[in-house]
Amino acid sequence: MPFKAASRAIREASLPRWVLLLSFSTVLVIVLECLALPASLLVGPMIAAIFLALVIGKGKMRVPCLPLQFGQALVGLMMARAITPDILATMANDAPLFMLVIVSVIAIAGVLGYFLTRLQVLPGTTAVWGSSPGGASAMVIMSEAYGADARLVAFMQYLRVVFVCVAASCVSRLWVAPDGELPPIILFPPIDWPAFAATVLLACCCVYVAFRFRVQGGTIILPLLAGSLLQGFDVLTIELPMWLLAMSYALIGWSIGLRFTRSILKHAARALPRVCASILLLMSTCGLMAVALHKFAGIDPLTAYLATSPGGADSVAIIAASSDVDLPFVMAMQVGRFVVILFTGPMLARFIARRSGLVENPA
Repeated sequence: MPFKAASRAIREASLPRWVLLLSFSTVLVIVLECLALPASLLVGPMIAAIFLALVIGKGKMRVPCLPLQFGQALVGLMMARAITPDILATMANDAPLFMLVIVSVIAIAGVLGYFLTRLQVLPGTTAVWGSSPGGASAMVIMSEAYGADARLVAFMQYLRVVFVCVAASCVSRLWVAPDGELPPIILFPPIDWPAFAATVLLACCCVYVAFRFRVQGGTIILPLLAGSLLQGFDVLTIELPMWLLAMSYALIGWSIGLRFTRSILKHAARALPRVCASILLLMSTCGLMAVALHKFAGIDPLTAYLATSPGGADSVAIIAASSDVDLPFVMAMQVGRFVVILFTGPMLARFIARRSGLVENPA
């Protein structure tokens, strides 16, 4: 069935349109990289797809199912790669502190998502997923699996990524890191071919299991669990060259962007002031938690600020790596929050939907 759907999707969209989409995406990625903006490999293709969808109309182009699911599995493995023994040891040593901060951030984000839902700023539980302070790409994928509008979730998530990364970069530079620029993307690094083959095989197996047994969000959850366990027991080295991740990001960005319409963009524009206000409120609250970590736990201020930044874990990691901070602590807090929200997100969305008296309204 997926093969038939893939072939039909390819037939429906002419080759020149795909060439145009690829070319426009490449140009936007280069521009965003020159501007040192985060998540360029995903945001660039998504913007290009939105533009093309508005020009040719909704439904004229569609990303085939199997390549998209494979790309999602690679994102799950990318998250699993970040769960290293050093991070796990740091979390174990300060487990109560980590759980207190992680639960507090998630609770605050949940409250903001609840009010955005009650005010009907966005349809259904879209605001809950959009407010979730986890990995942006993973939250977009998970939200769609659970019936939210992935387009508006992506709008909220990546807007917050930009806010958080700009703020974290500014704070880092003002504090101690004048050289905190994002490093250039190396598309073709040296590859450990046996590890690469094993990584691709694991991704394919996870996609098959998720499809065969209809596991909701399985293309993210299964690779995350399997990859982190196999890596933790030194059975597998997760090898993900940037060119492969770039293809995955492009597929995910295209899948989201090609479903945009003029009406959904108008909705996003109307919601922009309130969404921005909720993002700034979440960032301010996390900043207060950073102050508390410094005052009561003795964490240095910059480490505390970067550790509590709500989202943009990969970009925060780059900024932290070029700063004089406790990098394992920062990454342990970011990864720990991502894992918790990954597994509690569906329950939180259903709980808020029930409390707000609304039902999901996917577009």
